[in-house]
Amino acid sequence: MNRRTAFALSTMTLLCLGVATPSAAVAQTAKDLVGAWTLVSSDTVNPDGSRVQTFGANPRGILIFTSDGRFIYLLSRADLPKFASNSRATGTPEENKSVVQGSIATFGTYSVAGKDLAIKVEHSTFPNWIGTDQKRSIAIIGDDLKWTNPAGSAGGVAELAFKRAAARVTN
Repeated sequence: MNRRTAFALSTMTLLCLGVATPSAAVAQTAKDLVGAWTLVSSDTVNPDGSRVQTFGANPRGILIFTSDGRFIYLLSRADLPKFASNSRATGTPEENKSVVQGSIATFGTYSVAGKDLAIKVEHSTFPNWIGTDQKRSIAIIGDDLKWTNPAGSAGGVAELAFKRAAARVTN
């Protein structure tokens, strides 16, 4: 076999195995998103380029996509304060502010086209989003999901990283 043929076969093999460009993101489908994802990080990138950890250094959260086109997420700080009254209806102004600024929950419907995630917000703890159509950029590589929202609820660009949640074993 001559050099040119050997090179061509090697290149084709690598491309078929997906090894030639391991970091290249491929088009996503809704099927790729289905399941539960846990929050790894959440940063807000401000217009000046500075970054803020939106939900602190150890954020908590879950994002769930169903196979019938629905989604829900809850994202929060790990260090939300407990209410001294033990009732969410009677939180102090400081407790309420900490919870509102330290968490967000949203649900609705979604669709995927390549790297674009379109969501229709049915309801959110950030009322300005209720009834809105929004776009996110997504990239899935293995069990990692990167999500970029150009219009984050805290201002700036929200960049989130999720890890696919391990399957729960039931008896």
